[in-house]
Order: sequence, then C-alpha cells, then structure tokens
Amino acid sequence: MMKGKAHIFGDDIDTDAIIPARYLITSDPDELAKHVMEDADPDFPSKMQRGDLIVAQKNFGCGSSREHAPIAIKGAGISCVIARSFARIFYRNAFNMGLPIFESDEAADKVSAGDEIEVDMDSGVIKNLTKNEEYRAAPIPPFMQELIRSGGLMESVRKKIGS
Repeated sequence: MMKGKAHIFGDDIDTDAIIPARYLITSDPDELAKHVMEDADPDFPSKMQRGDLIVAQKNFGCGSSREHAPIAIKGAGISCVIARSFARIFYRNAFNMGLPIFESDEAADKVSAGDEIEVDMDSGVIKNLTKNEEYRAAPIPPFMQELIRSGGLMESVRKKIGS
C-alpha cells in the first residue's frame, strides 16, 4: 500500500522536465533526486516528501529513453506515479527500475494538489482520502509487482540467480 500527498502535473511531461540533461553526469539516485521535476516545477524537490505521489495527465515520460527519469523519481522517495497515460519507453523503464506506475483517467481528472492518496498495487484501487473518492487503475500483474518489490529488473535477476 502506498500513501502520500499528490503533486499535480499536466500533459507531455518529458524526461528532460523529470531530470534535466545537465544532471546526467551521474546515475546516483540520491544526486538525481535533488533535481527531480525541477524544470517542471522548480520548487518540487523542496516541497515533496518521501511517500508522496505524482499525478499527471497524458504522455508522462515522453522524450528521450533515459532510465535516469524513473531513477530520479524513485530516488526522491515518490511512492508511485499515476497518469492518464505514459510514454511506452518510460512505462518500461519505470518497471525495470522498480517504480510503480498506474494509468487512471479518473484519478488524473479528479485528484487535486495536496490530496492525500492511497494506492493498492494488488487491486489497482486508488483512494482519495481527502475527497472520500475511489478510482480504478489496472492492477499491476504479479510478475511486474515482483520487479517492483525486488527494486527493479536487475535486482530481481540477482535474487533469482542467488548472487
């Protein structure tokens, strides 16, 4: 179960807005986290707290295929991203890096900045505790939940081969 305050973003948030190219001199999650979403909202790194969520509109994560984008989001402690839709390469990179993401038109339309949100990965139920509303997203398939729980694809493989 993930629970946190919602931070709202619009359409077409590209990977340059998620983590600007000027910070790609490192892959360290802690360093990237200091600049997450900085070009979309310069105050975001200072106002978000671990466990908070991002709620966006369509095509979140478009642009370049950099894995740094989900690494930065996860490194900042964002528990998940909910959007109307995701760019396909970001969708894949998010799961490979162990970042849970959910597609929900209803949540994208109805969640407001600061709403307290709770997400159940198993069922796909998104609860807006502030507004006492419930929205649906497709539940994450078990094998993809394993990727998330393991910390991403590489960690999942390491666990399976025992090294």
